[in-house]
Amino acid sequence: MSSKLVKWIGSDEAGKGDYFGPLVVAGVLVDNTIVKSLEELGVKDSKRLSDNSVKELAKKIKKMCTCSVVTIGPAKYNELYTKIRNLNRLLAWGHSRAIENILSKKEECDYALADQFGDEKFIIAALMEKGKGIKVKQEIRAESDIGVAAASILARAEFVHRLAMLSVKYGMDFPKGASPAVIETGKEFVSKYGKERLKEVAKIHFKTTKSVLAD
Repeated sequence: MSSKLVKWIGSDEAGKGDYFGPLVVAGVLVDNTIVKSLEELGVKDSKRLSDNSVKELAKKIKKMCTCSVVTIGPAKYNELYTKIRNLNRLLAWGHSRAIENILSKKEECDYALADQFGDEKFIIAALMEKGKGIKVKQEIRAESDIGVAAASILARAEFVHRLAMLSVKYGMDFPKGASPAVIETGKEFVSKYGKERLKEVAKIHFKTTKSVLAD
């Protein structure tokens, strides 16, 4: 077994399929000496964990690893989507910022790994000077990688936190996903605050908006 130190950045996102709340992308720098410790903590794909577990694990990961969390709030998300008009390019922008932030902390690594969402050329093109020399890989079900799993936990913890903050700010509970309950909440929000302010809490390019605004 090779004793060579291998360092890589895992990145993942949360909020991509949620009508309400931000898009959050996280990056976590890991190496082959820390894998076992992270596994012993219980780090795995955040979809297999409760919100409370994710919250507690996120704190521990931040203490053990160099991390970056990029949060694109609904208003900024809608602004960027209007310019970019392509969700994969917007995702690539978020992933590249998370990778860049870690590299800017004078960290070096062998490669970056993200879950497959589009052509990795999108991420490579979005990388700035710090990231130009890094190899970027995308894999289907990349959450099986400990770095990507750790990033998925950080991203989801921040998404849940930001969604709760929106709920407090507007005095109503915003559900996850894009279900009928989400449509009802959207209608309630519009009747309370007006349709112009929907962009403050929701990703308005979703088809859900049409249902929310229907009479």
